[in-house]
Amino acid sequence: MNKRRLRSIFHSLHKALGLSIGLLFALLGVTGSLLTFYPELQLVFYPEIAASKPNVTVQPGQIVEVLRAAEPQRYGSWRIELPRQSNAPVMARYYKPIETAHLDFAPLIITIDPATLSISSKRFWGDDFFTWVYDLHYSLLLDKTGKTLLGAGSVLIIFLLLSGIYLWWPNPGHWQGALIIKSGAVWKRRVYDLHVKPGIYTFLLTVTLSVTGLLLVVPGWFTPGIELISPLTPYFRGGQPPDQREISVSANDAVDIALGRFPGAEVRWIETPSNDKAVWRIQLRQNGGPGQRFPRTNVWVDGYSGRILAIRDPGQNTAGDTLMDWLHPLHNGEAFGMTGRILVFACGLTLLLAFVTGVTRWRHKRLRHRSV
Repeated sequence: MNKRRLRSIFHSLHKALGLSIGLLFALLGVTGSLLTFYPELQLVFYPEIAASKPNVTVQPGQIVEVLRAAEPQRYGSWRIELPRQSNAPVMARYYKPIETAHLDFAPLIITIDPATLSISSKRFWGDDFFTWVYDLHYSLLLDKTGKTLLGAGSVLIIFLLLSGIYLWWPNPGHWQGALIIKSGAVWKRRVYDLHVKPGIYTFLLTVTLSVTGLLLVVPGWFTPGIELISPLTPYFRGGQPPDQREISVSANDAVDIALGRFPGAEVRWIETPSNDKAVWRIQLRQNGGPGQRFPRTNVWVDGYSGRILAIRDPGQNTAGDTLMDWLHPLHNGEAFGMTGRILVFACGLTLLLAFVTGVTRWRHKRLRHRSV
């Protein structure tokens, strides 16, 4: 097959994919940009949940008491996120409320002012703008079916990107012209440059976001293959069910035990014992870990004896574990701090630009062919 024929095939493939899934591509880009700064934007859009005093240190045991007093009928596990920003609230999630049990993921979310220990909001996942955007980005608002569709769409998006880079790839000696946006060009050339050049500049980042997003939304498609190369450490799900005894290890005790195992680490999440497991799970961030909000160091503590039942230490990761640990921090940019988050935010907006300029070019060519 000669080069001209191959290029024609790739051009047809790129056009078909762009017109069929281009809107999905743009939608994922815009929603992803919003979610990159969603914890900060949430405080701007919903100022009533902000802490009344900055930099307040709160005892985990106090938060657990507030939750149990406010929702005594909920016997399952609460997952409590401690504030990372000076004015952020404590955020607690009850993962399987009876009201949304028919959905795959729709926890009850309660925010607590760390200064006053008063509840500042209570809602179900998807009831506010940002969790609705998250569902749109992660499942197209279609629950498990949406994740499957999104996984298939992500595969096609990767082909769209690869076909685009093939069509752009310049001949030897033409690299400068292929990388520069020409000033003073006619509008058709300007639309072409706006369609192609931002995508070239962000190609590696866009492919990284697409691949990590694919593995995050449908991990089951890929984990068997990953395990053939490097085993994945199974998630600890043990622990004895509660009996007639009262759980004697408090949240404060469990945190102290976890920090004793990982001194100097930062406590990010606390998962309480439930009606089927008398186990505390403390999630911590060690220095150098890529995940800021969802770090991967975990300590499981028995609620009766205070014995450490299991740990998950990224320092003991297999290669497969490390790959999985990096997916989310790469996808939202936090692996590289604020610079990474800004780059991901900007990259998401270039996907909208690529879609709009691509449709503009397609419409122009259709009109030109009709006039011939």
